[in-house]
Amino acid sequence: MYTTCLFCTRPLGANEVLESFPVGRRIAFDAAKGRLWVVCPRCERWNLTPLEERWEAIEQAEGLYRATRQRVSTDQIGLARVPGGLELVRVGKPERPEMAAWRYGDQFGRRRRKRLITAGLVVTGGVLVVAGSATAGLGIAGLINLGRTAASWAQHGFPGRTVARIRPKYGPVLRVRRANLSKTRLVPGPNGELALDLRHTYGRVRLEGAEARHAAALLFPAVNQFGGTKDDVQRAVGRLEHAGGADEYLARIVRSGEKLMPPPPRTGDDDDDDDSGAGEQESGLVALPISVRLAIEMALHEEQERRALEGELAELEAAWRDAEEIGAIADSLLLPPWIEDAIKRMR
Repeated sequence: MYTTCLFCTRPLGANEVLESFPVGRRIAFDAAKGRLWVVCPRCERWNLTPLEERWEAIEQAEGLYRATRQRVSTDQIGLARVPGGLELVRVGKPERPEMAAWRYGDQFGRRRRKRLITAGLVVTGGVLVVAGSATAGLGIAGLINLGRTAASWAQHGFPGRTVARIRPKYGPVLRVRRANLSKTRLVPGPNGELALDLRHTYGRVRLEGAEARHAAALLFPAVNQFGGTKDDVQRAVGRLEHAGGADEYLARIVRSGEKLMPPPPRTGDDDDDDDSGAGEQESGLVALPISVRLAIEMALHEEQERRALEGELAELEAAWRDAEEIGAIADSLLLPPWIEDAIKRMR
């Protein structure tokens, strides 16, 4: 049983309520279609489960939902808080806008609120640092540069932060930093399929087909780390509906990729990342309009699930295994061996 988020590789948490499925603190289920998701408590992405015991878990979740008095619902989607700290999201047959409001609205809205809080903290900290630097006798030019750096980090995020770890079919795990997103682009691949020109800490690689879609699905939550308003989400949903669905929208993005994502201007060696401040925010994935970025993230997520539900569950299980392995690698980069040994003993 997998316990790590497919997207941010953080633990999904546990519950003591669903005996047949003790993973997660927020479970979404669709009894009619036999779908069960675990909602990540950190990134709020919906992790589709490929587990055989999902039918038993769905049946148990349905019973708990019906037995819970404290719940809110629309005609097709409901939310219930079960004693023991478990939240259940029951999905019926919603239209796309209603499903998007439940599935994406919370996470995009929370990302936006987090951005505003973080920006306020960064700006406040920058003011204090500037004041201290002025007291220490730092020059006017230095103060201006320091202020610009603080403002850039508040607006765009810290450029040196690792936002994703991607495992290609061949080779080691690739670490992608925020600064790399402005030099990463969606491009047409063979037969008009989605391809990704990926910049990472070790260089550049071209990913195609399923690899490109999987990597893009990991990157776009970082591209959209600042979320969006309800209007942004509805505009993104409108783009998907106008295109006719997730697959059609991704195909349209590939066809218009050059127009949407112009290559970054060459200001020197392309292999050198700008970690000093703003970076390049007018190129690559981060240059896409916000509703386009949100629509791509939705489309990639839904396209992955469609493939899994059409008989490619082995691919989904492999993605879960990779997520857990990458999560273990990330954890090992942060903790010394003696702490890991102590944690194992306590477990």
